[in-house]
Amino acid sequence: MTTTGAETGPREVPELAHGYRPRRTLPLRVELVRQVKRRRTLVMGAVLALLPFVLVAAFAIGGEPGGGGDGGQRVNLMDTATSSAANFAATSLFVSAGFLLVIPVALFFGDTVASEASWSSLRYLLAAPVPRARLLWSKLAVAFGLSLGAMLLLPLVALGVGAVAYGWGPLDIPTGGALPAGTAVQRLLVIVAFVFVSQLVTAGLAFWLSTKTDNPLGAVGGAVFLTIVGNVLDAVTALGTWREFLPAHWQFAWADMIQTQPEWTAMTKGASVSVAYALVLFALAFRNFARKDVVS
Repeated sequence: MTTTGAETGPREVPELAHGYRPRRTLPLRVELVRQVKRRRTLVMGAVLALLPFVLVAAFAIGGEPGGGGDGGQRVNLMDTATSSAANFAATSLFVSAGFLLVIPVALFFGDTVASEASWSSLRYLLAAPVPRARLLWSKLAVAFGLSLGAMLLLPLVALGVGAVAYGWGPLDIPTGGALPAGTAVQRLLVIVAFVFVSQLVTAGLAFWLSTKTDNPLGAVGGAVFLTIVGNVLDAVTALGTWREFLPAHWQFAWADMIQTQPEWTAMTKGASVSVAYALVLFALAFRNFARKDVVS
């Protein structure tokens, strides 16, 4: 195909190579296999799978929890940890949601683009050629999948370990009452979904930083650090209602699901805040990467 110019005459206009389809570059399954086989993915999975065993050992050594209130009444989720498998799974989520589950999210999202740059393979991927938007979407989808898998792995292992150690039964509510085992499992799935959504801010931060630096550790560490800063700010009660604009303020709103009648208000507000921040951060990541001069 040619065009003519008034001064330069005919010139060739580059066409796509025969058989080249931008949407077929960097297939998701290829990227998924690459990421799953990486050592950091295997180590992170092992850490999450081992946590329930560590908790069982801690309870066995230190004695069963309970008797936190007056007269031996149970007043928080930790006090009911050994009542059943459902209680144990809920407790595992409680002790890990604030920090431990932040790590895999920051790792899987922060290590996306920065790791390719640190290996000096990013420019070769783009020269393949993989469109920049396609590369980001592929890596983003795999990061979402791995993060969700990490969120599900912990409670699933905890349910299995808890069933063996404490038996299968209803979920005892610390404030009184109980939920049937089937209902408890459904509630746990809702809790996992909320924890995942609440971590979208960390995911967005890590992904954006991954497009800004060639150092994976910097992207991962930066996202974790900013998440910790958010937790610290939420502890400053002098901020008053301003804390409601912090994602960290709602991170344990899922506790409203562990009662006879679930309360959705706090979870809805928390999910809305997290999604709003995440959309901005993901948009910034795509905008930055589209304009970035890739030299590594």
